[in-house]
Amino acid sequence: VQLQASGGGSVQAGGSLGLSCAASGDIFSVYYVGWFRQTPGKEREFVAAISWYGGRTYYSDSLKGRFAISRDNAKNTANLEMVSLKPEDTAVYYCAAATTDWGPNSSANYADWGQGTLVTVSS
Repeated sequence: VQLQASGGGSVQAGGSLGLSCAASGDIFSVYYVGWFRQTPGKEREFVAAISWYGGRTYYSDSLKGRFAISRDNAKNTANLEMVSLKPEDTAVYYCAAATTDWGPNSSANYADWGQGTLVTVSS
């Protein structure tokens, strides 16, 4: 599965931003599409995921309420809407696809990754 993330950019604290992940290739094998984020020197952090066919959503407890994931099966995209952004949300955001049903939260369960898109939140 090939993934292309887009929509990153710079925003002031309290603002909103939307990310999109376009999937192509063997999308019929996808169980979950997830978003993760990473800052220098830290491990990749789970943000949110969605089951590709059922549409069930999963969120990091610390981000639930500010971030919302959705998918459009017709367009093969998974979108992440982020509101009330904080400077600590600054990171490179990656989308990923899991083709096994080992759970949505661990980056180890995702075999295919997009290139990442930078989100910068200024105070």
